[in-house]
Amino acid sequence: MTVFVFLGSLLCAMVLGIPIAYSLLLSGVALMWHLDLYDAQILAQNVINGADSFPLLAVPFFMLAGEIMNVGGLSRRIVALAIALVGHLRGGLGFVTILAAVLMAALSGSAVADTAALAALLLPMMVRSGHNPSRAAGLIASAGIIAPVIPPSIGFVIFGVAANVSIGKLFLAGIFPGILMAVALAGTWYFVAGREGGALPPQASRAERWTAFRQSTWALILPVIVLAGLKFGIFTPTEAAVVAAVYALFVATVVYRELKPAQLYEVFASAAKTTAVIMFLVAAAMVSAWLITVADLPGKMVDLLQPLMEHKTLLLLAIMSLLIAIGTTLDMTPTILIMSPVLMPVVKAAGIDPVYFGVLFIMNCAIGLITPPVGVVLNVTAGVGRMSMDEVTRGVLPFIGALYAVLLLLVLFPALVIVPMRWLTG
Repeated sequence: MTVFVFLGSLLCAMVLGIPIAYSLLLSGVALMWHLDLYDAQILAQNVINGADSFPLLAVPFFMLAGEIMNVGGLSRRIVALAIALVGHLRGGLGFVTILAAVLMAALSGSAVADTAALAALLLPMMVRSGHNPSRAAGLIASAGIIAPVIPPSIGFVIFGVAANVSIGKLFLAGIFPGILMAVALAGTWYFVAGREGGALPPQASRAERWTAFRQSTWALILPVIVLAGLKFGIFTPTEAAVVAAVYALFVATVVYRELKPAQLYEVFASAAKTTAVIMFLVAAAMVSAWLITVADLPGKMVDLLQPLMEHKTLLLLAIMSLLIAIGTTLDMTPTILIMSPVLMPVVKAAGIDPVYFGVLFIMNCAIGLITPPVGVVLNVTAGVGRMSMDEVTRGVLPFIGALYAVLLLLVLFPALVIVPMRWLTG
């Protein structure tokens, strides 16, 4: 009955069109009434405590770093480097998109920001070169969701806070799975669209490649600083976010000089608005998280999944299937905040590595960003590319299949995540 009250009130509120943060608050209040625990002070205290978290300070700074990189020319130089390296290959602009997405993912950690930049810079070029617009948009959307998996990832920050898992280990564990996602997308692009396009541009000369690399060096240094700092314990993930934002601001204003003082207010305001949405979601979800703990829903979930506890692979397949279904209707942040407090006790009881599970969880949620009908990244791609959602959805379907194949591979072979993670964490 407790589960029915929580999920029923949440779904009813969402069906009525109430924003997800307020829906979470309403479901929390409904659960309070059901448990005979309603107290306005407890409600307010949990909302405040939900946002009062030092690790969550990483979110606004990573968002700010992403905004600065898009406006300050760092993203454009990354794309130029990718074009110089692989633009001459058959279907080269598709490979450029994937390579640029990986490089940009290591800079910002925001799927929405990366996808918007990629769509604005590369979609017109791909269409002009003769690629199918729907398929090109589908690839850009699919490549954009590598950002939540390759560090620094905002999704890992939120999951680490909600599930009490080391954010630094999540960052390092996400590197190899993110690369696998890129390889899967490249293989799929080669088979479905590799022979599209007109005349290929000439291969960049060694001098042109060197020029593109030299111009993007300042941008490429950023992920090295972040990952090296985390690997050697120089700073925490939150401090890494501050370093990323300050470094991006320095490069954009002093080195590249593309970010003018008059643009700073707009950049800071845009990052603040996006951060406010995320932080309010986190704060609202903490009410439900506290009540979920009080009502012992995790314990009930453990009892429900008890038959699968001795079969870790079957348990993970069941959980991943549940998350796939949820991902078709919920954005990444609410999915993390609602499901991680419920599922983590199950995962720990089954003896599954929490960091390994976190990587699978976030990858699943990331794929949900391009899964119709709600996919946020699909909407971003359609909006920037001035296309209909139906067109983008048709183009993205082969790439969704490839990404789910990678997810299945990681479920069946946990060593693909655990071994690189242990090597990187020493």
